[in-house]
Amino acid sequence: MTATAKTAFGQTIHHVELADWLTTATAHHAEGFVMFDWLGVEDAGRPGAVGQRHAVFLHVINPQTREGVMLRTELSPEDALPSVAHLWKGAGWHEREAAEMFGVVLGVTVDSKSEHLLLPDSFQGHPLRKDFVLASRVVRPWPGALEPGEDNTSAPSRRRTAPPGVPDPSWGPRREEEPQS
Repeated sequence: MTATAKTAFGQTIHHVELADWLTTATAHHAEGFVMFDWLGVEDAGRPGAVGQRHAVFLHVINPQTREGVMLRTELSPEDALPSVAHLWKGAGWHEREAAEMFGVVLGVTVDSKSEHLLLPDSFQGHPLRKDFVLASRVVRPWPGALEPGEDNTSAPSRRRTAPPGVPDPSWGPRREEEPQS
């Protein structure tokens, strides 16, 4: 079990190579870390960058000592995350959420279900990735206070920019601009 431990702000994170992920998790489970807390994913890359990476975090607790341990590994798009759902049953839901929201490829799981957890079955893409297009920001006005110049009572607004990933107007009219029949 090879892991590099780094402590910051009172939390120790064990950086584990992907090849050692399952071995390290199994060893911690055997050491008494039997209470699952959470498993999460962070989009560690930049939109459009070659080699998009995801960081996966696992936090488990030893109920006898009330000590927690956090494991971290990184995945590339070609990598599959080995499942830890057979060690901690609650991890299965979190792994499926990571697959749905970030596109993380999972290894063989005990409870591998293909239906979506949070999104409709017809949904395309992975909405928590940085490269996901936020077209809804352009289709519907953003709620809240208007920018200066938007209410036509003050000086004109600075040049409006679209959110990252939103296609420019050359892609065609927005839904609200389409002619009514």
